[in-house]
Amino acid sequence: MPKRPSLAESVRAGRRATRVSAAAAAGFYPAAYLLDQPVSAVYALFTPIAFGVLSPVPGSGRRGAATVLRALPAAAVLTAAGTALAVQTWSAVAGMLIVGFVLMFGSVCGPRLAGTAPGLQLFYILACFPPFAPETLPQRLTGVAVGGVCLVLCEVAVLPDPPDPSYRDRIADTLDLAVHATRSLVHTDGPEPGLTGRLRAAGRGLRFSQQPAGARPTGAGRADRALAQAGSAARRLVDQLAVLTEMRHAPSDMASQNLLRGSAAACAATAGALRRSRPAAGPELIEEMIAQFLAARDGDPTERVARPHQVLLRQSTVLTIAISAVTVRTAVALALGGRHPVHGLPREQFWYARTPTARLFTLRLTGNLTRRSVVFQNALRSACGLALARLVAGSLDLSHGFWVLLTVLTLGRTTAMATWSAVRAAVMGTLAGALAAGLLLIGAGQATEVYAYLLVPMMLIAFAVGPLEGPAWAQGLFTLVVSTAFAQIEPVTWRLAEMRVVDVLTGSAVGLLCGVLAWPFGARAETRRSMASLLRAAAPLVRATTAAATGDGPAYLGDTARQGVRLTLHRLRIAEGSYAQYRTEPSAPARASEPDYLAALNFGSRVLVGAYWLPRTDRPPELPPAALHWARHIGEEAEKAIVQAAEFPPDGIHVRLTPPPTLLSAAPPRVQSLLTDIEVWLNALATDLTTSVGTSSSPSTGTGTGPNANANTGRRATRTTRTTRTTRTTTN
Repeated sequence: MPKRPSLAESVRAGRRATRVSAAAAAGFYPAAYLLDQPVSAVYALFTPIAFGVLSPVPGSGRRGAATVLRALPAAAVLTAAGTALAVQTWSAVAGMLIVGFVLMFGSVCGPRLAGTAPGLQLFYILACFPPFAPETLPQRLTGVAVGGVCLVLCEVAVLPDPPDPSYRDRIADTLDLAVHATRSLVHTDGPEPGLTGRLRAAGRGLRFSQQPAGARPTGAGRADRALAQAGSAARRLVDQLAVLTEMRHAPSDMASQNLLRGSAAACAATAGALRRSRPAAGPELIEEMIAQFLAARDGDPTERVARPHQVLLRQSTVLTIAISAVTVRTAVALALGGRHPVHGLPREQFWYARTPTARLFTLRLTGNLTRRSVVFQNALRSACGLALARLVAGSLDLSHGFWVLLTVLTLGRTTAMATWSAVRAAVMGTLAGALAAGLLLIGAGQATEVYAYLLVPMMLIAFAVGPLEGPAWAQGLFTLVVSTAFAQIEPVTWRLAEMRVVDVLTGSAVGLLCGVLAWPFGARAETRRSMASLLRAAAPLVRATTAAATGDGPAYLGDTARQGVRLTLHRLRIAEGSYAQYRTEPSAPARASEPDYLAALNFGSRVLVGAYWLPRTDRPPELPPAALHWARHIGEEAEKAIVQAAEFPPDGIHVRLTPPPTLLSAAPPRVQSLLTDIEVWLNALATDLTTSVGTSSSPSTGTGTGPNANANTGRRATRTTRTTRTTRTTTN
């Protein structure tokens, strides 16, 4: 049974319907009745519909108005292009193919373009149909300008939506909770009840899926990239704090306590900078405290004091918290202060800091210019569908042929099954709406004043009910709206409703054809393929990171490993896009062997953060031969396991990593810390692998924390081989 809209959704839809109807009426009636400009009236009517219904602008009143104002020049250009290319069917089809692809593919650059792309396409669609009348271009542009200005004014003055909490505010609130939790851990005997759950809930609340569409920092610019990275690091921060609150029996030490205090101070200052929107200070102070912590944790290199494993685990967790605090503080400074050099931190982690803005957008576009990108697939599918619809409508000389393209634009889905479901409902709704419109046209005849009285209430009902109730209601009510509007422009008969049915059926057939021929199964297969590519790209990077951390290679990541970082990051972005679409598609019948793709994304993030932070810029300690041999062996084991997991075997996999040699307790403190960091990082990766692919039997319990490793504490396994199992923290 479909989920009913909530009261808040209904109120928001009613507000939007009121604004759109008021704007459309304010532009349509004067142009049609006072100025006797039917062409301007049509464009003044459809401009608010384009930006208010077809592409509802997200955000508060002022933000929505600003988005519409920025989109109006593009709408004018598309109107002019459509008017010029309407001279021949082939030129209109070619223009539709280019415009459709550019707008849909360009939406990957940011949420504002993604939100307005369908509405912008409507301006080209309206203008590219006969008659070829370039002399009407001034009237068309006047209608676009009047309709846009009316919508801008209504967005600000007529029942404006309240502003949604910004992503900056959400990060700041999360950092405030982190400060409270950190001080609770430092100044009391134990965390307060329920703190662990609040921390994990705050981390989940920063996922993009929990944010309004207009508040997600998904753009290609520096500020959006930095803010998204700050949110990701803040999620890791609170999840790692939740892990620390569960280590009730692990002894604390003064170095860890000092580093926790420094992390709390850094988080408090970062939250204040986010709320004031002022440039934040750099992370130099917390970096110095991390260096002091490492020196105190490692102690005298000549000592041979064995530390309990629980102490090593707690120290490693405190270090990951501080690293996350550094990442948040640096990313916020970049988001608020623009381009700044990043000194002392991994350059690869903040690679965009000094990259020109044009280069950032170019990288986003070229990175998705592959047939494996769902953004590319959707853009190509939509462009081909619209171009084919324009060809059919032009070849058959259909009256009001733009309805054919509008049907393709509004009913297209990413799977053939979802497209068929939408088309079936839309056809039923259109038939019902056409019947009602035909009866209205027969009953009212040429009494224009009847249609003038009915247009506004019909728009209110259609624009409030249609978006909430689905394609059937939307198409049926919109049929009544367009019939009532066009009856005021020129004399019409009941055959207008018949034309509407023919056009919708034609557009539905074209949409179904494209849905069947072009990637008909949506993102399911592409998600599996992109996750496998992510795992294969990360496999050699894991071994290279282990080698760099132990000194079995360059002091830091070499050129080959840096290429691996860039490739893994690129594959992670492609996989995230595929997974995001996969989660929006209708669920097919559940299969027992369906992989946990979210765990695979977590795995990719862990690999990258480990590659950024595990290898130190200074020379690693001299490892005993047995420890060096273990590091090489476990790196190879992890790489083989990752390559095996990339095949997603139906029976799952067992990841059995050899624990450090027994001489760990007799090694120097710095060696103990390094080997523990590597061990828990790889164990956390093993957990993500077994979770994402599955395993045929239950693994034994182990532990895992470390750089970007969020795990629950537990009894250390003592077997020679083991499969670790940790409580993982999910990300977007």
